[in-house]
Amino acid sequence: MSVRQKFGWAVPVAAVVIVSGTPMGALGTPNDAMPARFVYLRDVDPSIQQDMRYAGSDNFTGRPVPGYEAPECILVKEAAEALKGAQAELKPMGLSLKVYDCYRPMQAVAAFVDWSKEPDNPGAKRTHYPNLSKSSLFPDYIATRSGHSRGATLDVTIVPAGSSPSPTEANPVKQEPCTVGDDDDNGLDMGTGFDCFDPKANTVTNGLTAEQKRNRQLLVEVMSRHGFKNYPKEIWHYTFEPEPFPDTYFNFPVLPRPVDGTSTPSKT
Repeated sequence: MSVRQKFGWAVPVAAVVIVSGTPMGALGTPNDAMPARFVYLRDVDPSIQQDMRYAGSDNFTGRPVPGYEAPECILVKEAAEALKGAQAELKPMGLSLKVYDCYRPMQAVAAFVDWSKEPDNPGAKRTHYPNLSKSSLFPDYIATRSGHSRGATLDVTIVPAGSSPSPTEANPVKQEPCTVGDDDDNGLDMGTGFDCFDPKANTVTNGLTAEQKRNRQLLVEVMSRHGFKNYPKEIWHYTFEPEPFPDTYFNFPVLPRPVDGTSTPSKT
C-alpha cells in the first residue's frame, strides 16, 4: 500500500466529499452532529480499552488536539462490529485490544499541519521522532488528508486483559525515545511506543526481539481475520475494508458519549 493509498490521496479531487465542515485551509465551525452510521465503540464493545492520546497531552504535539473534546473512540458501525469480533478472539488468551485513535476530525488534521510549522519542541522530538527532522514527517507519517477522517481507520495494540491504560494526561515527554518503548503504556512489547515516527515502527523491520516479533504477528493476524488491513509503516495502524465511506472526509468533533448511549444523527 502506498502512502497515497493509506491517506486517501489516490482519490481524485473531484470525488472527495467534505462532510460537516469546509475543505482544508478554510475550516469553519464543524457541525456537532455525528452521522447516523457512526457509533461510539463503548456502545458496541465496552471491554476494548481506550487510551485516546489526542484528547490529552500524551502525543507528538504535546497538547490536546482540536476536535477531540472527549477521550472517546468513534467509528463507522461496520468497523466497530469487526473490532468486537477481534476482541472476542483475544479474550480466551487473557488479552484485550486497546485503541489509541479512531475517527479523526479534519480540524485535527489541520492542527497537525499547523504544528509542523512551529519550532521543534526538544522533548517531543526526543520522544516521537528522535532520528528524523520535523519536515520529513510529511507525508510518510503525517498527512494533510487522513484516512482516519473517513471513520474506518484506527490505531490499536494488544494489552493484557484487566491491565490499566495510561491516563489521558500522561507525561508527553518520556524518559527514553519511542524506539525503545513507552513506560506509560500497558501494551504488549511491540518494540516501539505509539506514534513513533521511525523505521523501527514499520510492521516488518530489523532489530526486534523474538517476543516483539510474536506480538506484532499476533496483532496483524487477528486484525486481518476480522477485515482490517495493516499499513506497513506503522504496526498500530489498521483500516477496515471495504470502507463504507472511501471518498468522504468528516469534520464533526469527538464529543462526550451521551449518558444514555444514544447520539443525535446529522440531517445530512
